[in-house]
Amino acid sequence: MTNKEIAKVFKLCSQLMELYNENPFRTKAMASASFRIDKLPFAASQSDLETLSEQPNIGKSTAEKIMQVITTGTFPDLEKLLAKTPEGILEMLKIKGLGPKKIQIIWNDLEIESVGELYYACNENRLIEAKGFGLKTQEDIKKAIEFSIANQGWFLYAKVMPSALEVIQHLEKTLPLAPISFTGDYRRKSEVLQHVQILIAAEPSQVHQAIKSLEYEFDINKENQRISFKDQNGIPFEVLTCGVDEYAKNLLISTGSEEHIKQLEEIAEIQNLDSENEIYRSLGLAYIEPELRESGNVIELAKENKLPELITYADLKGSLHNHSTYSDGVHSLKDMALYCKEELGLEYLGICDHSKTAVYANGLSLERLEQQWIEIDELNKKLAPFKIFKGIESDILSDGSLDYPDEILAKFDFVVASIHSNLKMDQDKATDRIIKAIENPYTTILGHPTGRLLLSRAGYPLDFKKVIDACAANKVVIEINANPLRLDLDWRWHQYALEKGVLLSINPDAHRKEGFLDMEYGVYVGRKGGLTKEMCLNAFDLEKIETYFNNRKKI
Repeated sequence: MTNKEIAKVFKLCSQLMELYNENPFRTKAMASASFRIDKLPFAASQSDLETLSEQPNIGKSTAEKIMQVITTGTFPDLEKLLAKTPEGILEMLKIKGLGPKKIQIIWNDLEIESVGELYYACNENRLIEAKGFGLKTQEDIKKAIEFSIANQGWFLYAKVMPSALEVIQHLEKTLPLAPISFTGDYRRKSEVLQHVQILIAAEPSQVHQAIKSLEYEFDINKENQRISFKDQNGIPFEVLTCGVDEYAKNLLISTGSEEHIKQLEEIAEIQNLDSENEIYRSLGLAYIEPELRESGNVIELAKENKLPELITYADLKGSLHNHSTYSDGVHSLKDMALYCKEELGLEYLGICDHSKTAVYANGLSLERLEQQWIEIDELNKKLAPFKIFKGIESDILSDGSLDYPDEILAKFDFVVASIHSNLKMDQDKATDRIIKAIENPYTTILGHPTGRLLLSRAGYPLDFKKVIDACAANKVVIEINANPLRLDLDWRWHQYALEKGVLLSINPDAHRKEGFLDMEYGVYVGRKGGLTKEMCLNAFDLEKIETYFNNRKKI
């Protein structure tokens, strides 16, 4: 059980305590415990009661509850609250924008106990009659419910990857002579998907037995040459089978999007050949990497042999946009730097703790900025040639300005400008706000441009062409936020940015050491968008990026 999963149990308890108007101090303490557990610098499940009790703001009582959650998944106080809470009310707590206070009114005053009833009430315009609700709130709740419904049955790529690797490694070991590969959305590195597809050139009965030997508790559905099942984590798999002589053709067809295969078939019939490379060659095309097999102009580029050489994880030389304990990070600046240098073999680290407006994230005052800069200078002397760059994640305020004066912004090596508040502007206002921030001469990188959270929150609406054009005009880099919940800028806009000469930067937005590893997912979506190492800022070596930052500050 991860710290995040344990923290969610405590968060649910605090929400239910608020729902039932329990002691506000106990309720706040439970919410605080959730936050502290999530930020623990070690795995609670691998710890003991004494160690947990010694952690700041944890204490023995909370530590005992943590141990109960690790063992049973719950604790008595939560169980008492759950026992008297309808399932529909628990589902409402998962809807963005619906907190315990609003649910109280929905449940007690409107006598609504399910998400379905709530959605119907929104359609019937009944919610606006309730105290504290208006037309806008009603519409926001309706959209949130629709968004939640639409995303049922979808999974983050990062969520399924460990399970997918476990399954395919087992199948490779069990059927060592059979050609086998991931295919479909998973092979194309889609950011979200409904199932993991695998293609195996073997008899269905053999594959069926191999899957059964996984010894998961699941129902296997065998249908002709398709075998579907769910693993122990509830992740759906679909295994396709074929003959060895049909393997390359089936792999190509099952990998590509419907539009991509349609474009290939318009050229000529797809032949049974020995490899995908040969099939593409027979169609007069250069080999197209799986990540690019979506739609767009990739076929034309392949005809002209002008496909980009896609970036790889090994091309990355450093990591930008990361947080430390100076703001809301779990690990110290020194720990983050040493991890980058010694564990990842990188040449530099960009530290970008939150700016002063982000009080929720312990944003940096001017005094604390000075302290951080002193520590950076000291560490750079000790760790050379490795270098820590002085960055900041500066909040873009509602009017588009950044939240430090120019004389402070000028002292940073680089500035990541990001939106964290007032996310409900219309497209015109949101676009104007971001463009004003882009036009600030001290903005180096536009952080997570849309603010989206995959499968949970749609990003704020933007005129992407205007935003990208503004970045091109002002020589501002656009972030590919590599956190698997974000992957923002969306890969569908990468090509337009690259055509305009805009550099992209694969930034993990790491709040702990392990967060650096998210850059792998950023590379995946970068490849989908056609990103090359030449157009990726943090693929620059130390000398080149130092020159870039210095020249950028002179503009």
